[in-house]
Amino acid sequence: MVGTDGTDRSARAVPAPSARAVPAKPTLDGIEGRWSAVWQDEGTYTFDRTVDRGRVYSIDTPPPTVSGSLHVGHVFSYTHTDLIARYQRMRGREVFYPLGFDDNGLPTERRVQNYFGVRCDPSLPYDPDFAPPAKPGKEQVPISRRNFVDLCERLTLEDEKGFEELWRRLGLSVDWSHTYATIDTRSRVVAQRAFLRNLARGEAYLAEAPTLWDVTFRTAVAQAELEDRERPGAFHTLAFPRAGAEPVVIETTRPELLPACVALVAHPDDPRYQPLFGSTVRSPLFDVDVPVVAHRLADPDKGSGIAMICTFGDLTDVIWWRELRLPARAVIGRDGRLVPEPPAAITSPAGRAHYAELAGKTVHSARTRIVELLAESGALLGEPRPIAHPVKFYEKGDRPLEIVTTRQWYIRNGGRDEPLRAALRARGQELRWHPEYMKVRYENWVDGLNGDWLISRQRFFGVPFPVWYPLDDAGAPRYDAPIVPPEAALPVDPSSDVPPGYTDAQRGLPGGFAADPDVMDTWATSSLTPLIVSGWESDPDLFARVFPMDLRPQAHEIIRTWLFSTVVRAHAEFGVLPWSNAAISGWILDPDRKKMSKSKGNVVTPMGLLEEHGSDAVRYWAASGRPGTDTAFDVGQMKNGRRLAIKILNASRFALGLAAEETPPGAPATGEAGTSDAAAGAASTVGTAAPVDGAVPVDGAVPVGGAVPVGEPLDRALLAALADVVDAATAALDTYDYARALEVTESFFWRFCDDYVELVKGRAYGSFGAAGAASAHTTLAVALSVLLRLFAPVLPFVTEEVWSWWRPGSVHRASWPDPAEIRKLADGGRPELLDAVGAALTGVRRAKSAAKASMKAEVASARISGDADLVALVEAAAADLRSAGSIRELAFSPAAGEIAVAVDLA
Repeated sequence: MVGTDGTDRSARAVPAPSARAVPAKPTLDGIEGRWSAVWQDEGTYTFDRTVDRGRVYSIDTPPPTVSGSLHVGHVFSYTHTDLIARYQRMRGREVFYPLGFDDNGLPTERRVQNYFGVRCDPSLPYDPDFAPPAKPGKEQVPISRRNFVDLCERLTLEDEKGFEELWRRLGLSVDWSHTYATIDTRSRVVAQRAFLRNLARGEAYLAEAPTLWDVTFRTAVAQAELEDRERPGAFHTLAFPRAGAEPVVIETTRPELLPACVALVAHPDDPRYQPLFGSTVRSPLFDVDVPVVAHRLADPDKGSGIAMICTFGDLTDVIWWRELRLPARAVIGRDGRLVPEPPAAITSPAGRAHYAELAGKTVHSARTRIVELLAESGALLGEPRPIAHPVKFYEKGDRPLEIVTTRQWYIRNGGRDEPLRAALRARGQELRWHPEYMKVRYENWVDGLNGDWLISRQRFFGVPFPVWYPLDDAGAPRYDAPIVPPEAALPVDPSSDVPPGYTDAQRGLPGGFAADPDVMDTWATSSLTPLIVSGWESDPDLFARVFPMDLRPQAHEIIRTWLFSTVVRAHAEFGVLPWSNAAISGWILDPDRKKMSKSKGNVVTPMGLLEEHGSDAVRYWAASGRPGTDTAFDVGQMKNGRRLAIKILNASRFALGLAAEETPPGAPATGEAGTSDAAAGAASTVGTAAPVDGAVPVDGAVPVGGAVPVGEPLDRALLAALADVVDAATAALDTYDYARALEVTESFFWRFCDDYVELVKGRAYGSFGAAGAASAHTTLAVALSVLLRLFAPVLPFVTEEVWSWWRPGSVHRASWPDPAEIRKLADGGRPELLDAVGAALTGVRRAKSAAKASMKAEVASARISGDADLVALVEAAAADLRSAGSIRELAFSPAAGEIAVAVDLA
């Protein structure tokens, strides 16, 4: 036998290139820890930043929120990203795959409060000797902002270690030298620099306006963070008296806002109220003149068809207030209680006395009391009518949102700028969506925007706004003349740093300065992750190689927040998309088909699953979920994945050991790993994927030169079918459909094990001579090599384990299989032959099962019938079928229909 290097290899045994031999009893036990360590030590996934930009594939990976433990939903979606990263690496791309931690924001603060039993009070001084309570009590201990931030950093650091341990156990092929946190120095610099540039271009601005407000966290909330929750309520029918006429009757679910009423509103086409437009009525209890106005958003079919406008009960009130230019009469404070003093419009002694009974009460208590007062006055008509209705909540909050007038920072996002909205909508069209239909969610969000992006939060653990305000002679801040630092000074903390031209002694004094007290919303930082990881302004060489990035993987519910906000920032700064592809994952659902989330208390933590079933098995379950589709948590699928991994071990051991167990005279010699040298040579040549932009194949493979014989029809059919599988899997992964790639690969693998290996076993042992054995050995080796690489993105540990028995280096740095090279070996083989012979073997097995005979029982005779072309295919592999089925006499008779088998057992 002449090898591809021109040497005669038939006369000597050539040692396999790997130092490891095929184990006698292969096992999955311990492979995660072993291979994770090897990958780290050998830098298997380290990004090579010297490669040309055209060969780079860069991923903007979601930074998980550091607020406790990860759950199985994270494992699900992060596995999907890793599948794509591994595939692209095997296609010859140099993959830039960093990972971060989102450690600022409300979830982290809540966790720190509960974990240590503390709460932040910015008025308190820093205590360098503070230690949190050993056993947190019911009452949280107030501490300074700096002490609180210290505890946040301490706890998130511990959480991040646990996250990294789990990600390594799962087998994420992340480059751990490229990690970041959204509160670290690099992230603060990027966030503050981007904000300053937004401010300089007029994209960021400060405004005092009605704001969605969470009364528990006492912070503003953006439109993207809202969710509707069904809550019980009641319609209250109120009579607004008017001079010399019948009162006007309205229905409201929020009677406690009656002192904030500024108008009644009806639809301009409603004939019932057209005579009232331009007139006034009097508010019950508070005796304030209230105009009756018209607006298109009033719903004639809701309640009595006329509503009261209060400042502010909901977002529609804000629209009415703004467009109708109504006065503001705020009664709800930032603490969710009615403010101490009544609006100035309430001047009557009786009205002010009524308000005094509500002042300081929570919304719920004020509602109860005002209903009593309205009933006593006769203004409440009938009993309240119970209803269930959607109420707006902050997605992480526990109490309904209020609308409070506050001063906040905003970034323009098309909510009030139609040209910008159109440009951002066009960006969504430019982006490649996987799956495609997810684009609609982006477009619906852009089209439904009703205001700019509110980016400031009244919290403590976050990136501070790099802004100070000069104080006038009375000590009042001049918000129209903010002071900002030079970019070279970033990051800054205005609460401790001093603006240019001032000294710390001037802080808070008339003629001095005051720091902006707020921090950025977590999305205002997370929207910059492509810039954080790519070294924007700090590492120009890296930035030029990886930005714009190739992929944004994420869940569908944060298209409106993370994806959209990242598009906004990249469009503003660079006029481009931040990445070219968006791969959207679905949710994990519990057995009741509800989304798993910590707030619902229905999550499953993943470490126990990884330990019980193995990481490959859990990854198999994740990879089975269709892109963008919500998937049920299914331990059964994990068990299937473990069964598959074990089968890969055992089938590989069998295939690699066939030639070593019994090599017939004249057959090619074998190496240490048990596969014939000719077969190993063939397997090493198959799979030289077309290099990306001129890349050199990573495994040094060379094209097949025809030196390795595949002469048997069954073998050629197997390889032809395998080439089709590679085509299908490659096409699926090119469109980010990892589930389809796994499906076609696994389906072929089980056919390979159940049919082909059984059919070819006798020949591989030399039953039909050296040439037939060599053909079988080559085909088994090629098929195993290709299948291991097809499975490698999904099952990284077991495929690396088997590869190490047989090949140098890592399977994850090997090239993706090339179907053209496989077809060269197949030499015109017909995939349908494999199907036909497999059907015949199945017929023989069924006959034995029906007779309750052993699968090894001898068959005296068997007759194969069916369509003439199918029968001819089976006949071409008659020797293999006869051997696999233990058949003494085998006959063929063409007939109409599919393959049928008549068996006469001995």
